[in-house]
Amino acid sequence: MEIKVLGSLAAHERGVPVVPTAAKPRQLLALLALHGDRVVTVPTLMEEIWGENVPRSASTTLQTYILQLRRKIAAALVDEPALDAKDILVTRLGGYLLRVQPGQVDAHEFERLADHGRAAYDVADYRTASDLLRRALGLWQGPALVDVPAGSVLELEVLRLNEERTTALERRIESDLRLGRHAEVVPELRVLAARHPLHEGFCAQLMRALHHTGGSWRALEAYQRLRGSLVRELGLEPSAALRGLHQAVLAGDPDRVLHPATAD
Repeated sequence: MEIKVLGSLAAHERGVPVVPTAAKPRQLLALLALHGDRVVTVPTLMEEIWGENVPRSASTTLQTYILQLRRKIAAALVDEPALDAKDILVTRLGGYLLRVQPGQVDAHEFERLADHGRAAYDVADYRTASDLLRRALGLWQGPALVDVPAGSVLELEVLRLNEERTTALERRIESDLRLGRHAEVVPELRVLAARHPLHEGFCAQLMRALHHTGGSWRALEAYQRLRGSLVRELGLEPSAALRGLHQAVLAGDPDRVLHPATAD
């Protein structure tokens, strides 16, 4: 089964779409997919669907939702008599398991590529890191599970995925900076700094990229914009590392700008 969660939820079995239209079965499918090939316990599924207000009929209703998912899968298997929907959405002691193969869930593939990209970055193989992280980020089509109502369990999963996306993006840009691609990343960093006005990492990268493309005064402007946002929104000054980068730009010290303390 091919499943996409990095954007809108999509799932196909033998090329046939199997995503239900009802909200709660969609939640179950998304959660089972994110934990593909691992058992998701009944209490976890109930927490996702009903939170702390689990009705007395929850067990029966949950089984009904699972049956609805299996019917969608069975319809896709009509030309595969040797396969049964119960072999794909499997009942296990205390829970359910969705069988998937490596690479079939885009979130799993993103995490695999991002992990390899981080490993390459850690050994200073910035070209490989940039390529792997770019491939990982290319799997995203929008915010994770943007069209699925998230309960307390999925909400945390979505938060984790989106944070991993931001980390991978910051590391990919850092790899490009280490490769001297300063001019190439400036437009991207301008957008990121505008979208994330309190994110010191993107601001620092923008400052360095601008400094190395002859725009030191623009780097100083970027710093002042972030400082203004931090003071106005949180009542905080920028971190010591970012203040040090600001001083390095003022001093025209390219080595300190290229390798600030926050780069890794």
